[in-house]
Amino acid sequence: QVQLVESGGGLVQAGDSLTLSCAASGDITTITGMGWYRQGPGNQREVVANIGYDGVPTYGYSGQGRYTISKASAKNSVYLQMNNLNPEDTAVYYCNMYIYQEFKSGPAGMTFWGKGTQVTVSS
Repeated sequence: QVQLVESGGGLVQAGDSLTLSCAASGDITTITGMGWYRQGPGNQREVVANIGYDGVPTYGYSGQGRYTISKASAKNSVYLQMNNLNPEDTAVYYCNMYIYQEFKSGPAGMTFWGKGTQVTVSS
């Protein structure tokens, strides 16, 4: 089975920086995509950033300018550096990966999610 575990969330003040980490473990053959999503109070889950197998990042509206996504493929890990945080960034941040596993019938890929890490920004 595959498990994604996020870490690095917490309570910070406006203007602070924070780095989130997410590590995948378990029966993994290849990870072809990694990303971060967030869900604020009363809001739908939205994409923050994604990074492909080739390392090219893309950012959602909420992640442009102040966020940087990176990965460490050897560690099956993805990171999100967040700068100049403001109260609107308060949300649960979820890690997302597209992971291939080997089965008797052959390789198959699917999306896995972490349980989320809370980021709270006070004004």
